[in-house]
Amino acid sequence: MTFALLTKTNVKTPTTAPKQLIRVLLVDDSVMALTVMQRLLATAPEIQVVGTARNGREALDLIPQLRPMVICTDYLMPVMDGLEFTRQVMARFPTPVLVVSAVVTEKGTPTTFKLLEAGALDIFPKPGADVGSRYPRLAQELVHKIRILAGVTVFARRGLVSPPAASADFSQPRELASVKRMSIVAIGASTGGPQALKEILQNLPPNLPVPILCVQHISDGFLQGLVDWLALCTPLRVKVAEANELAVPGVVYFPPDRTHLEVDHNGRLRLAGTRPVGGHCPSVNVLFKSVAEYFGRHALGVLLTGMGSDGAEGLLAIAKAGGDTVAQNEESCVVFGMPKVAIDLRAAKYVLPIEAIAPKIVSLCAESGYLYVTPQ
Repeated sequence: MTFALLTKTNVKTPTTAPKQLIRVLLVDDSVMALTVMQRLLATAPEIQVVGTARNGREALDLIPQLRPMVICTDYLMPVMDGLEFTRQVMARFPTPVLVVSAVVTEKGTPTTFKLLEAGALDIFPKPGADVGSRYPRLAQELVHKIRILAGVTVFARRGLVSPPAASADFSQPRELASVKRMSIVAIGASTGGPQALKEILQNLPPNLPVPILCVQHISDGFLQGLVDWLALCTPLRVKVAEANELAVPGVVYFPPDRTHLEVDHNGRLRLAGTRPVGGHCPSVNVLFKSVAEYFGRHALGVLLTGMGSDGAEGLLAIAKAGGDTVAQNEESCVVFGMPKVAIDLRAAKYVLPIEAIAPKIVSLCAESGYLYVTPQ
């Protein structure tokens, strides 16, 4: 039997002051890294580093007495590495895990994303001694992630395996129907998004007749690893979008780091600057609103797990344009923030558990987009 991680949290805003100290355990074999991490977290008075460990085995011995609310762990460590440590934590002491590792900055490697499969919830590039002018931003980003994960309830459950999506036969002769044709799928996600995206993409057929545009809130240095990791999990091609590129069916596109992704008035992909919108770059709202404007009723918007409200207004724009809209349900979200706001705005036509979203995409592409030609 396999183990799967189920997580959920009540809605909290990043500015909500916690009622108790957030207890954090740091696990890293580098004394320098532990020192830098402690200094970064010391900028937030509500966060308390309750202990440090030099490897996973040592950390496992500390967890029962320290009772951390969040664990930050490196990947490469002696005795027990971060991957095995995360597996052990999820089996014995389910606790939100943030991976803080230099491995994520190595271009093209999906190694660290294996920890997400093991149960870690988020990832952050390990700060070095030379953080310099980046110190305030790194501290802010790390503290923000800790605050979010501290509100997540984690538990392990045995034997949860999502069934593969029913693959529609897109290879048969067909003619364009008079009903609405699905032309694009746009997906937005934040905390917990990599796991949710994997669940969706691995259950889509290789001959999906539409392109998929994705925005995932993610720290700098993670993008190529995310793309490579997802490419191993899906029959679809996954890539970083290029300016003025025409999106083609069966390909999944992500914007480059700190760059907005839009569809321009010619239907081509536009990399639309680096200024944050609503605090995010890339922004789900920016993508969704451009998709609504160009594709209208031929678009499908999907809003997944994440803190805050990014994507809610954009999903509403797609709905108002006549497109189909999906929000992930509370029970399957790591953080039920973005989808909840969209549901409250009545922007979601469908509210679905994560395992039902891929089948819905397939169904909408097959049933509302094309009609099979019946032989005479």
